[in-house]
Amino acid sequence: MFDRMRVVDERPRISNAVEAESLIETILETLGALSHVVGEETGLVKAGRLKDAMERETRKAELAGSYMKGVEQVKLNAVALARFAPEKVKRLKNAHIAFQELIDLNQTVLATARAISESIMRDLAADANKQNRAPGYGPTATVGAGVFARPNAGPLVVSKSL
Repeated sequence: MFDRMRVVDERPRISNAVEAESLIETILETLGALSHVVGEETGLVKAGRLKDAMERETRKAELAGSYMKGVEQVKLNAVALARFAPEKVKRLKNAHIAFQELIDLNQTVLATARAISESIMRDLAADANKQNRAPGYGPTATVGAGVFARPNAGPLVVSKSL
C-alpha cells in the first residue's frame, strides 16, 4: 500500500492540479498510517503491554520520516498547492490538527506510564533498603540473629513482564 509513496527528497515543483492532489493524497495516506501506528502504541501502553508497543517503533519512525519529507514538500510548494488544490490543503491541515491531538494523548499516556514505573522503582528501592528491625525496646532491637535481622537481607522478587 505504501510502496507507491512518491514523497522523495528531491524538491519537485508542483505545476498542475494533478501533481498537487497526488502529493497531498500521498501525504494524507502516510499521515493516516502514522496515526494508526501511534494509536495502536497508545492503546498498548494504556493496557500495560509495553513490549508490544515498542515493536511498533521502527514502523513509526519510518512513517514519521516520510511524513516530514512530505511536509517539507508542501512548504516548498505552498503557493502552487493553495492555487491548484485549496480543498485538499484544508483537508491536510485538518488531518494534521487531528494528528497533533493524537500525539498529545500519546505523550500523556507515555508520561503517565513513565511516572508509574518510576514510582514502582522508588518503592522497590525503598523496600529493598529498609532495615528489618523489631519496633520494640529501643532503636537497636533486632529479631533474632538470623539472616533477616540484617539490613537488605530479605528476599527480592521482580517481574520483568507487565
